[in-house]
Amino acid sequence: MNVVDSLPAEIRSPAPNSVALVTGGNSGIGLETARQLLALGVNVWIGARDLDKGQRAAAELGSGARVVQLDVTDPSSVAAAVQQVGELDILVNNAGVNPGNDDVVGTTLEQLRTAYETNVFGLISVTQGFLPALHRSAHPRIVNVSSGTGSLTWNSSPNPQFDWERVKGGGVAYRSSKTAVNAVTLLTAQTLGEKVKVNALAPGLRHTNLVAGMSAGGDPAEAATGVVRLALLADDGPTGALWSWDGTRVPW
Repeated sequence: MNVVDSLPAEIRSPAPNSVALVTGGNSGIGLETARQLLALGVNVWIGARDLDKGQRAAAELGSGARVVQLDVTDPSSVAAAVQQVGELDILVNNAGVNPGNDDVVGTTLEQLRTAYETNVFGLISVTQGFLPALHRSAHPRIVNVSSGTGSLTWNSSPNPQFDWERVKGGGVAYRSSKTAVNAVTLLTAQTLGEKVKVNALAPGLRHTNLVAGMSAGGDPAEAATGVVRLALLADDGPTGALWSWDGTRVPW
């Protein structure tokens, strides 16, 4: 697989009438990703579990934005979304949950199940559902929004990317689910080959619903630029890697 240490600054201009689906696209990084793709001329489906919230987001974004009801944990919802969306060039698996920041002693199996149902199983379900459409695309791209806190390398030693002393051992449900997302990204890329570019993004801590109540966090729009860069990779671009929002490669 073609994997490098950093991504090129330039992006490929989207083909005319390109179509993207952003799961969890009605807020946070998903909403900003949709906004930036629309600005580049991509038609965007906002995948939203709550249809009303999705419709409000689509109305805010304006022309080119459409909404589809999509609960990634519900197979019937995924199947209905596949039928409604039809052709697809870019899939952004952004929907995610964080059910708690407990360590392995304090977390519950229900928290673990909640994290994995959305962050891992839901991601796989949506990817499987839309693969036939992606295979029909001339430039198919899959971007899985992951987390640097899922990097085993970063978790196993202090590093400047996050407050390791504060977070070590905590958030076992969310962080282990993102480690699984990273593994799924790699294995999907190996399965699909070079045409379907499959990459994961570590967006950094952002002001989103996922980290509600936390004082830290940057602009979701900044992270969205990283998603868009992966969504519009050139045909000779890398696949099967985890990338920081700034275009540098993150170790597994």
